[in-house]
Amino acid sequence: MEGNNSSSKNKNSIVQFLNKIGIGSFISALMAIILGLVFGYLIMLFAIPSSANDGFGYILFGGIERIGDVFYFATPIIMTGLSVGFAMKMGLFNIGASGQYTMGMFFALYVGFMWDLPDGIHWIVAVFAGLVGGMIWGLIPGIFKAFLNVNEVITSIMFNYIGMYLVDMLIQSSGAMYDPIRTRTNYLPGSALIPPLGISGSNVNFGILVAGLIGIILYIVLQKTTFGYELKATGHNKFASEYAGMKGKTNIVLTMGIAGALSGLGGALSILAPSAIAGSSMTYEPINIISQAGFNGIAVALLGNSHPIGTIFSAIFISHIQRGGTLASLVGYKPEI
Repeated sequence: MEGNNSSSKNKNSIVQFLNKIGIGSFISALMAIILGLVFGYLIMLFAIPSSANDGFGYILFGGIERIGDVFYFATPIIMTGLSVGFAMKMGLFNIGASGQYTMGMFFALYVGFMWDLPDGIHWIVAVFAGLVGGMIWGLIPGIFKAFLNVNEVITSIMFNYIGMYLVDMLIQSSGAMYDPIRTRTNYLPGSALIPPLGISGSNVNFGILVAGLIGIILYIVLQKTTFGYELKATGHNKFASEYAGMKGKTNIVLTMGIAGALSGLGGALSILAPSAIAGSSMTYEPINIISQAGFNGIAVALLGNSHPIGTIFSAIFISHIQRGGTLASLVGYKPEI
């Protein structure tokens, strides 16, 4: 009898340890990935049987040949994924990451074009401006939620459209920022561009390192600080946390502000990237379409179980198969496959 009790305790200890280090969440995500890939392969086999193996090979391994692009395109969705995941820890659904991303991108563009700053600090100020722009756009739904009890899903998704139309209008009305002939923004000055990492033929830059560092900082804040504990406690039970003396309304506003700042930073890191073509830069085309980076961030956050470190790896994985998906067009498949 004692042996059975001892065995049961050991099993419980092992289960608790595995849950603590996130093995259960990792296995769930891995199974989701495997099932998704299998289902995708069956669709490819049904669509064009003769090209299924080649196309699937591109999806699985094509990103390895374009590793610089994998990291570049992973950078913004790491940030929007961290934004969505951070809000989820508070029990909030930040579906407005796209609007915050776009607003952050605009603030970064504005500083890049309009502010004449010395080399070395221009791009840093532009990146910080993007963070501020996203934070402002995230605070508004947070204030509505905290003080008027308006569902953040409603307000944040509406602010996706408001942000997108507002940014497009402001850019098109600026002669310094907009090129009407090419119907997109002008090239940014070199001082406003984030330094590259030196991978030829790629836009990858120090932004990926910034995104990774922020993911680690968020993990420390959520797991090791009183502020992080209060956020998670408020997310689990708002009324109990307020009874315990935690400031629920303040935490809601802070959470949405931080989530918006993360998305805005993603927009800045994306638009301030140096181009692989000498003398050019990334540009934005105001065509009244909501950025997909925010919605991709939702998938990234869910796949990473809203864990900051898991979000980083899930974003890199999704960027990897997206790069492979574009190569699958060589054998007849649409990139969206």
